[in-house]
Amino acid sequence: MKPLVAIYWIRVSLSIVAAAISAIIATMQNATDLYTFVNGLTIALLVYLLSYYAIKAKFMNKVEKQSKIMTQAIIMYFIAWAVFFVLFYSLLKGPGLTV
Repeated sequence: MKPLVAIYWIRVSLSIVAAAISAIIATMQNATDLYTFVNGLTIALLVYLLSYYAIKAKFMNKVEKQSKIMTQAIIMYFIAWAVFFVLFYSLLKGPGLTV
């Protein structure tokens, strides 16, 4: 597997993990919707930044442009995180929500 493809799939996988962690923490809080989303997004950013340093250490000599390590799959990471965050949060909260 090429290094950039590996980085892509690592980031997508980590976005699912970050979404699960975000959803678990969000269900433990009794706060507004915006507060819940911001806390989840902060966790997603933290996981992304930690993954950058881990991926950089592993793929530093295998990627031609070092900036590709930071930017590879950034949009897909946050799209996948948002989709799975909503899914996991909905599954954990259940249908008992009232508007």
